[in-house]
Amino acid sequence: MGKLGACELNFSSDIDLILTFPEDGMTIGNRAQLSNEEFFIRLARALINVLDTVTEHGRVYRVDMRLRPFGKSGPLAMSFEALESYYQAHGRQWERYALIKARVVAGDKAAGQQLMDILRPFVYRRYLDFSSFEELRGMKQRIESEVRRKGMERNIKLGVGGIREVEFIGQAFQLIRGGREPELRERAIQKILARLAAGGYLPEHASRELIQAYRFLRSVENRLQEYNDEQTHVLPDDPGDIERLALSMGYDKAVAFEKELGRHMARVHDHFEQIIALPQVDTNEEAAGLGGVWRGMVDGEAASALLTREGFDDAKEALRLLKQLRKSGPFRALTPQGHERLDQLMPLLLAAVAKTGYPVVALQRLVRLIETIARRTTYLTLLVEHPMALSQLVKLGAASPWVNQLLLRSPILLDELLDPRTLYAPLDRQALVREIRHMLEHIPPDDLEAQMDTLRHFKQTNVLRVAAADVAGVYPLMVVSDHLTEIAVVSLRQVLSLTTHQLVSRFGHPRCQVSGQERDAGFIIVGYGKLGGIELGYGSDLDLVFIHDDVGEKLQTEGPTIIDNSTFFMRLGQRIIHFMTTATAAGTLYELDMRLRPSGASGLLVSGISGFADYQRQRAWTWEHQALVRARIVAGDAELAEQFNALRREILSMRRDPAKLRDDVLDMRGRMLAGHGSRDPDRFDLKQDEGAISDIEFIVQFGVLRFAREYPSLLEWTDNIRLLDTLSQAGVMTHRDATILSDAYRAYRAAVHRLTLQEQPTQVPVADFAVWRTEVRRIWGEFLESSH
Repeated sequence: MGKLGACELNFSSDIDLILTFPEDGMTIGNRAQLSNEEFFIRLARALINVLDTVTEHGRVYRVDMRLRPFGKSGPLAMSFEALESYYQAHGRQWERYALIKARVVAGDKAAGQQLMDILRPFVYRRYLDFSSFEELRGMKQRIESEVRRKGMERNIKLGVGGIREVEFIGQAFQLIRGGREPELRERAIQKILARLAAGGYLPEHASRELIQAYRFLRSVENRLQEYNDEQTHVLPDDPGDIERLALSMGYDKAVAFEKELGRHMARVHDHFEQIIALPQVDTNEEAAGLGGVWRGMVDGEAASALLTREGFDDAKEALRLLKQLRKSGPFRALTPQGHERLDQLMPLLLAAVAKTGYPVVALQRLVRLIETIARRTTYLTLLVEHPMALSQLVKLGAASPWVNQLLLRSPILLDELLDPRTLYAPLDRQALVREIRHMLEHIPPDDLEAQMDTLRHFKQTNVLRVAAADVAGVYPLMVVSDHLTEIAVVSLRQVLSLTTHQLVSRFGHPRCQVSGQERDAGFIIVGYGKLGGIELGYGSDLDLVFIHDDVGEKLQTEGPTIIDNSTFFMRLGQRIIHFMTTATAAGTLYELDMRLRPSGASGLLVSGISGFADYQRQRAWTWEHQALVRARIVAGDAELAEQFNALRREILSMRRDPAKLRDDVLDMRGRMLAGHGSRDPDRFDLKQDEGAISDIEFIVQFGVLRFAREYPSLLEWTDNIRLLDTLSQAGVMTHRDATILSDAYRAYRAAVHRLTLQEQPTQVPVADFAVWRTEVRRIWGEFLESSH
């Protein structure tokens, strides 16, 4: 334990040990039997005696056993089971802190590693444990009280700005995040500080200054202990001794040394105060008054008047919501510590909510969230400890019930509110790929559940970033859709990689033989609809088609268990769907729609490329060719992707009878209107009604199918805006009409986005978009008729 565990011993360090054995039992042999516990306790006494007994030659090491379970009163050696039971039932926060540095140093190291695995869940919680800040703060306050009581202010280990503060900074993040981020399960503090900077949890300059200060202080500690072989951390009072210490540290004068020492310790304490500072408190009269309202100490007219004065638009409704929260099951189930956290949080929350545009609406949403997270006091602690997180929560919750609902389903996302620099900065594709690989790199390849949860958290985190940027007005609509589409594409590619690896490990790679040459058989995922058109919105499902390489001979896998390729790829498709759609503790990844595959729901889940080509050439309906306009490869084998792209170009460029094409498009559009259009003459459905989004999409699809043979440039894009621009450039649509349709399309989709974030239906008053609707219907009639 301690410095021995972290490989950080000083010249005069004692060694902190815990002695343990794998299991209970009895000794065997010619002598009287002993229980394993008694045997190992005797062995422990002998070991300690050999190391710690002072002879004429001194001692080997001072041995400190006080970190063992129950401290001085506990047995010198315990079984693994007894250790595990102790930490589950009696383990305290300081013991989690101490076990960060635990390392097997002697004995049966394989069994010791098993013990480390057993204890890991106690040290590193699976969730983000922000209560660690308060626990470490309490430990530091107790240490400071002891330092003052014993007059040890010049202690470079325990004093203000000392070594222990550096360790506390690093270990606070380890206890909070180590359960989710294995790279933080490191014993050496300098490595941890560097990793915290690399992960963005500490500023680079803070990490650098803390490491420099730690090295300096540890050097001073060693010089102090080298002199007279004393286990001390206290600077000497004697001027001559200080002078000697300064010289040993390379300084000509004590003044220069003490100045440098003071500079390092001041920096350490400054960083410590910023990171593990006291939480927000009710420092003003208004906040104190709101605290009284929450706790019921101020009620009736006085409470209503206070809330009204603070800015609440409906004080009586606000009081009803607070009363509802206090009567809720989650509130009644709170521990005393949970009640204390909530009493700290609610005045701060009420003060922040009062500053929003519609305080009662925001409070109504946030009360639901508080009820959800109340059982996990660590989330309440996060919001109390971090003003920025609370501020962002109120801002986003007030702006969008959809965002609030996302946080309700996945409270773990509250962690993302800590840093606005990342919250409002969605990642590009390369950064998304790096992030998901980093998140998965420590998960065993056969741990499917952990992989599924990790992908879901990855998606939720990045969608939250997009929604936050959207709500804040940082990005326009098209960029929002670009980001949402990139998140889906990166997720799909990762799922394909993971599921392929699972099957290949069992059956080997699917192979085929073409013209006597063997090669791997490929697989692709084709995105249709909004995914294919790079137009995903919040909550969009994914329209997918799975295609595999079925050309050649010997279509089978090469592994120890051989199966034919069609079976392999069918199982791969099933696994992808299972991975994406199964509801885990973290929710689902995406809902999938597979109905656009050949023959729809009755067709094969995975199509061979030759069968897919034959279907598209011979049996596909016009509406299926319309869907192909927005189809593009989102994951899979590059060679097979090129075959698909060539087939897509061929199908979309087919010679068609303009009259039949027009009739087919009108017929399909009529069916959609009959099934999904608005029945209310006073409401306009932005997606389905005449003159709405569907009309614009059908105009574009008709234009591509009608003119792609003459204008191949129409085959380059899958998104409606660029296709409209291309139709204009080709001269088959006027620039004015293409611009009108593009502007109307953007306006409709922007409104759908806003309504989705407000969890409102996509039907609006008929007058709201009357001008756009009239123009779209005009162009619908003119374009389809003139193209006849």
